[in-house]
Amino acid sequence: MRRPGFQRNFRGIGTVSTPFDLREFTYAHDGLALKGQLAVPDGPGPHPAVLVMHSALGLGELVCQRALDLAAMGYVALATDMYGLGRREPDFEAHTAQHHALQADHPRLRARVAASFEAVRALPDVDPRRIGAIGYCFGGQCVLELARSGAQVAAVVSFHGLLKTQAPARAGATGAKILAITGAHDPYAPAEDVDAFQKEMAAAGADWQLTVYGQGWHSFTDPEIDAKFDIPGVRYDRVLDRLSWDQAVAFLDAALGGG
Repeated sequence: MRRPGFQRNFRGIGTVSTPFDLREFTYAHDGLALKGQLAVPDGPGPHPAVLVMHSALGLGELVCQRALDLAAMGYVALATDMYGLGRREPDFEAHTAQHHALQADHPRLRARVAASFEAVRALPDVDPRRIGAIGYCFGGQCVLELARSGAQVAAVVSFHGLLKTQAPARAGATGAKILAITGAHDPYAPAEDVDAFQKEMAAAGADWQLTVYGQGWHSFTDPEIDAKFDIPGVRYDRVLDRLSWDQAVAFLDAALGGG
């Protein structure tokens, strides 16, 4: 469905007024219905595609707005649902419980990310050779796990994501171009995890890039995080929000051939 001049109330940097709207897109993993939000550009396909993966707080406004932004650039964009809860206001207790359950079962977490990727790749108007993924916080961890798994994803971008893993990338098995953007003050990606990530990527022979913002904290891209939650180590930063989004857009454009 198209609505002229449609724009979300989200006030993140880089958001655009767009005629696109989102529609619920249901797919499944391990018997659980996952209800993502799909945005599709105008014109005939096949189009490049981007998965947009949510934080530990679930499928909310940030990833929905980014899906719309990417559709305006010519990408099919799916804001994925890792919990089976669909789109809803952040429920700290409910979402945290789902997050902890997936963190405790790494093979299940990685399989669910793969299910999201396969659902997008199966869409008839998607070019299966030009699929990328971006993710925020927990979602940043998810897109890195997708790359580590050896899936045929072309490029991934992790925004202030968790960098450590239970299953490091194997030598020669990671074909995706990887961009990880983190903050030097992020308690969820401490210096030892940043160092381990670099060593892991180098040992695997991956095509990887890392940006560390010297004054960046966790969730620096979410303009609503400070008002809604009092979480230590979490802080929005308007400048870093803009810098990271511009870098990610350029990276996707180069890696996927543009939308």
